[in-house]
Amino acid sequence: MRAVVVQHVPFEGPGLIAPLLAAAGVEVDVVRVYRNEPLPEDFDVLVVMGGPMGALDDREHPNLAAERDLIARSVRRGRPVLGVCLGAQLLATALGALLVPGADFEIGAGTVELTPDGVADPVLGPAGPSLPVVHWHQDTFELPENGVLLASTDRYPNQAFRVGESYGFQFHVELDADALAQIEPHLPDDVVVSPEDLRPISAAGEQVLVRWIDHALSAVARP
Repeated sequence: MRAVVVQHVPFEGPGLIAPLLAAAGVEVDVVRVYRNEPLPEDFDVLVVMGGPMGALDDREHPNLAAERDLIARSVRRGRPVLGVCLGAQLLATALGALLVPGADFEIGAGTVELTPDGVADPVLGPAGPSLPVVHWHQDTFELPENGVLLASTDRYPNQAFRVGESYGFQFHVELDADALAQIEPHLPDDVVVSPEDLRPISAAGEQVLVRWIDHALSAVARP
């Protein structure tokens, strides 16, 4: 099994995702598009990470159009995709959904509330009904066709969705202490995610990601 992780900026890496995939016996290839590394086609699972750019900022970031094409092809072929933050927006827009500018940022430690479909979902449901996360976004998205809404907040209702074998998380659950240390210098000065904040986020996030990996590998193994 081979997973490709698309990383958009140096400070938003895969965090817990890469070691958990490796522990499941999956070869992990991190593609750093900010270094102009090419997107591969040969993989079983695709993970698309976050970044400060918009999902449709193709003029400044021409790699985004190629990423959306790759995501759309992966979904059509039944390859599991996990989109995190910007990656969730790219997943939604790759499948024809509208990108929606938000009124203001949703940023810092917080929670999302699972919908009834989220509570029943095999990846997110066992964490529910409330999941601790780190928010860091302003844009959001409408649900793509056949998308199932899994989690919401009052300010941004579309926080997580599933479509086919793929998932989009507008929020971060992949952060451990090392990953948080990478993003902290880029957060606004008045936003602090303390070790006490991070501990339950990482613990719950690890369990979510383990379940997602089980889901993804089962999907790949199906004939």
